[in-house]
Amino acid sequence: MSRRLGTLLALGLGLLAADPCRAGEVVNGGKLLLTGGVTTLEGSGGGGLATWATITGYETPEGIGANVHATYVRTPDYEFRAYGAAVGLYDRVELSYTRQEFDTGDTGALLGLGKGFAFGQDVYGAKLRVVGDALYDQDRLLPQIAVGVQHKRAGQGAIIAAVGGRNDSGTDYYVAATKVLLDKSLVLNGTVRMTKANQTGLLGFGGNKDDGYSAQFEGSAGWLVSRRLLIGGEYRSKPDNLAGLKEDDWFDLFAAYAINKTVSVTVGYADLGEIATFDGQRGLYLSLQAGF
Repeated sequence: MSRRLGTLLALGLGLLAADPCRAGEVVNGGKLLLTGGVTTLEGSGGGGLATWATITGYETPEGIGANVHATYVRTPDYEFRAYGAAVGLYDRVELSYTRQEFDTGDTGALLGLGKGFAFGQDVYGAKLRVVGDALYDQDRLLPQIAVGVQHKRAGQGAIIAAVGGRNDSGTDYYVAATKVLLDKSLVLNGTVRMTKANQTGLLGFGGNKDDGYSAQFEGSAGWLVSRRLLIGGEYRSKPDNLAGLKEDDWFDLFAAYAINKTVSVTVGYADLGEIATFDGQRGLYLSLQAGF
């Protein structure tokens, strides 16, 4: 685990002593615990894999919220780390930055890259809530709808070109719709993403098989077991742009727990399918978010 990731985890764990808020309390006069989502692999507010229309933080329309976040995923052949920060402005605009690191470990030698070879990527995100309120519009079916953009800059451009990737940077565009059904304790989300990204961009953008944008779907369904605990599952479809490097859709099961109004922890089991010719990439992930 990198030193910077460890620092962020330590920061979040150091906040565990903060005064807990009562179950069911509206935080800062704004959102209920967990209804703003946690943090995705790419740093946006949402689930673990799927971006939601919610704006990160517990801010009201008159306030500002922010968080730091860190995610760790371990599969049989690879290790993934992400860490960064996000800001929510007036429950309308979200700005985020995340650094992703994909460590091939011993598998790197089998791939001819060298033991411990790592891919890296910087993700810069912006999201705008367009219409609706996922929480407070309980008297109508209209969900909260947001549009967003994520600009991604990957490292290892020479390797990306060697495996057939067309570019080492690219931009995703998405539309997300999120609805909280309080009477049923459900959180539902659907997102359509226009993307060229290979393995979210870590293996570049576009490829020798397909170099165009494709529409991909991200879905989440969660049950609010209590005001502090959300359990659910997610699905994320993926493009398949690189000849000889099959890319599978992703699935996960997760549990997100709000320790208090400052810190939340998400644990889950993710099935990432085949990555760089190695199938069966399934494992546990841990994500920590600390903010206000």
